[in-house]
Amino acid sequence: QVQLVESGGGLVQAGGSLRLSCAASGIIFSMYTMDWYRQAPGKQRELVATITSGGSTNYADSVKGRFTISRDNAKNTVYLQLNSLKPEDTAVYYCSVQRFRPGPRFWGQGTQVTVAS
Repeated sequence: QVQLVESGGGLVQAGGSLRLSCAASGIIFSMYTMDWYRQAPGKQRELVATITSGGSTNYADSVKGRFTISRDNAKNTVYLQLNSLKPEDTAVYYCSVQRFRPGPRFWGQGTQVTVAS
């Protein structure tokens, strides 16, 4: 079965950096687009960044220029580098994959990022 396990969250001061990791299993990782979402308290889950199997990336306007998504197919891992963090980046960050459309979307358990002002 598909498993996604995030790590790397924590508490950081505004302006700081974190690197999130998501280890995938149960899929042929290199074939699929991988996504990072986040959900802040009281808000809807939002798409933050996407990386295709070919390495093309896309970002939400709110994080463009500050966050970088990357992948290591040899390690079945997708990363999200968070720089110049702001308090409004505080959220639970989720790794996600949807292999087929239509089809189920799979989620990790999430990792908490808290940015103190």
